[in-house]
Order: sequence, then C-alpha cells, then structure tokens
Amino acid sequence: MISPAPAAVLSDIIRTRRSVRDFLPEPIPPDLLDAVLADANWSPSWSNTQPYRLAVASGDLVQRLKGELCERFDLAMKARQGGLWGKLKLLATRKGLPDGDFATNFAYPADLQPRRRATGHGLYELAGIARDDKAARNRQMRRNFEFFGAPTVIFVFAHRGLREYSILDAGIFLQTLLLSAQAHGLATCAQGALAIWAGPVRDAFAIPEHYRLICGVSIGFAAARPINSFNPGRGGVRELLIPPR
Repeated sequence: MISPAPAAVLSDIIRTRRSVRDFLPEPIPPDLLDAVLADANWSPSWSNTQPYRLAVASGDLVQRLKGELCERFDLAMKARQGGLWGKLKLLATRKGLPDGDFATNFAYPADLQPRRRATGHGLYELAGIARDDKAARNRQMRRNFEFFGAPTVIFVFAHRGLREYSILDAGIFLQTLLLSAQAHGLATCAQGALAIWAGPVRDAFAIPEHYRLICGVSIGFAAARPINSFNPGRGGVRELLIPPR
C-alpha cells in the first residue's frame, strides 16, 4: 500500500480539526500529551525567543479551577440579572468582576460581525438552544468554565515585552498544538473565555513576571455528541486576498 503524501496528510489534519465542546472524562496518557507539547515546542517565533509559557492543569487541579471559574461566572450572571443593584453589589464584592490581562468583552467590527453571528446561530441551533432562551444560552456559556468536560486544560501566556509579536508567536504555537493534538487523536477547543478571570489561574500556578494570560485550551478525547460535528465552514481564499491598486 502506498502511504499518502505528507501534504495530503497535513491537509486532512487541518481540514478535519474542529473546536470540540463536549469531552469524555477519560484522562490523557502523559506520554501522549508530552508528544503534542513536544511538537508545539518546534513552532517558529520572533528571533527564537519563544515568548510564551503554558500552565497545564489535570486531575484535582482541573476540578478546583472549574469550581472557582464557575463561581465567578455565576456571580457575574447573577449581577447582570439583578440590574443596577446587582451590578453595584458586584462592584462592591469584586469577586465576579473580570480580572484578566486582556479585555475580552468588546464590540466586534461591523465587517466581522456576519461570520461571528452565523457561527453563533449555527452552533446554538445544533445544540437545540433557541435564540430567546437566555437560561439555556447561559448554561452553554458556563460550559466554557467547566472546560466542556475535558480532563486537561492548558492556559497560554505571552510575554508583554514583545507586545503584539508575543501574541503573534503564541498564536503560531497554539495552531501547532491544535494540529498536533488532532494528529495524535486528541480533540481541542481554544477558549478566549478562559482569559476573563486570571486570578484563579495565577493562584494555582507560579506565573513568571511579565506574562499575560491570552486564552485556555481544553484538550482530551471527544465525546460522540452532535455538537462536536459543528462545522462553520470557511470563506473562499479569494476573500482573503487584497487586490493591487
């Protein structure tokens, strides 16, 4: 049997990777996770500075972080539902207030909104969540802080000293990690939501000075659930190309 060409294998890995939102509780064998991280470690970076660091949580630490992040999410939702008084109470206690290194709640540019909305509508439709069902939407959002049931979560940090280029390099590293996980039979979901509350993560890990939390990645084995079949598709390549003057 003739083995498929490397380009075909890579194309298949890229095109079949999905953001998984329902994981099996089965732990990841340590050598398997090590292999994925070893691949990601070969990502290119600015002058080979590798301006990123990882905090990897599994086992009891995942359960602890899940509890603390869900508590903050619940407090934030309670404050939102409590109107002005609820928001004032949140400001007074501060526990549910975002304490991340980056603002994650901002207005999307108008030209980027259509794809964002189409993706959100498609995902919620597949999950059976009606557009006006706020309780179900909140429950689905809360799943972010439960890591969608994944046994392991990886928090990604970037050095503030290289500014935007640390973020660029961390993104390249993240893509390599996601593709290696796919190649090794693992599923992933990169989650900006996990950067909303950095406090519990900083309490759990000795984060080096000058490193800022960008996102988290839930990783494990995908459950056989309809939501994991979601494919938002992509626009054509020509849409990405800027024409000459």
